[in-house]
Amino acid sequence: MISADTNAIAAEVPAERAQAISGRLGDLGARYDAAPVFPVESLKLLRDAGLLRTFAPVDAGGETFPDRHRQYTCMMSVLRIIGRADLSLGRLYEGHVNALLLFDWFATPGQRSMLGRKLTAGALYGVWATEPPPGVRLVATDQGWMLDGAKSFATGAGGLAHAIVTAQSVDGQRRLVVAGAGDPARADLSQWRVRGMRATGSGRYDLSGLAVSQDELLGTAGNYDREPDFTTGAWRFTAVQLGGVEALLTETRDAMSPAAREDPLQRAKFADAVVATRTAYLWVRECAARAAARDADGPAFARMTRGVVERAALDVMELAARLIGTRSAIDGQRIDKIIRDLSLYLRQAGPDYAKDQAAMAWLDHDAWGEEDRLW
Repeated sequence: MISADTNAIAAEVPAERAQAISGRLGDLGARYDAAPVFPVESLKLLRDAGLLRTFAPVDAGGETFPDRHRQYTCMMSVLRIIGRADLSLGRLYEGHVNALLLFDWFATPGQRSMLGRKLTAGALYGVWATEPPPGVRLVATDQGWMLDGAKSFATGAGGLAHAIVTAQSVDGQRRLVVAGAGDPARADLSQWRVRGMRATGSGRYDLSGLAVSQDELLGTAGNYDREPDFTTGAWRFTAVQLGGVEALLTETRDAMSPAAREDPLQRAKFADAVVATRTAYLWVRECAARAAARDADGPAFARMTRGVVERAALDVMELAARLIGTRSAIDGQRIDKIIRDLSLYLRQAGPDYAKDQAAMAWLDHDAWGEEDRLW
């Protein structure tokens, strides 16, 4: 029998493997930023480190964790480490982890077996839900089903092996479909002319005409929108963003001149950056714990956490620019890349709406929970 202590140590091993390759991932990230292409070499490093299957269902080759809390704690560490190295890669990896969790929750044994074979071959997955009107439909045919429509802002379009996509079924409910995502002819990246997050290769992907077998239908109608998992799942991308903020703080510290280090006003700015970064960490950690527990107030935590991380990132970006000066905007400098990537990655949909919904939850009741009740 494996002891609890042994399980706890094993749960940290993926983070150690991620840390071991983080320096190389950072170097590759700079190259993919300078000449944007899909980060194939970075993904190979993740695959060789076993990180593409770490959070897969156990019967698909995923690693065993003593409980969900330990799994999510490890997941947060890995997401932060990859985010520190390269935010574009972190965004792709977070989508892959999202897809693995959906397989874990909703897949049949046969679908998990197929997933395991694909992961062994190095397949990268994603999740695509955003779409231009009229959306993606699941159309009945004589042979089964077919997709009709396209996805927009599809991260990794043409580079992923597969994406779990949302599609409207005949009854109007959303279904999850596992679709091929690696056909360059279906991908249109012409509008992805951005200052940051260049290597994500986000764009439009045409799904029209793709046949869908029964084995490619994941779960049942409405599964994807199930709460609290759906909204609380935002904690994962905040963990990647947090990694970027932490990397920016480290780079800022290393780049501070001796004169800045001796100036109490500059030291005060650096202290503010430390506080902002650590505050974001504490919120993301709490949100991950709520997600692991499937806490009913997890959605309120996730919505508030989004705003906390965004505010921290904006503050640290400004403070870095003030502390480092012109060097923070020189092309080719790591600080410049992190700032450009964060500036785009923070632009998640509906930030004001998310914060308002979180505030409404706290106005309705004490969403901190029984242990931390304020009133």
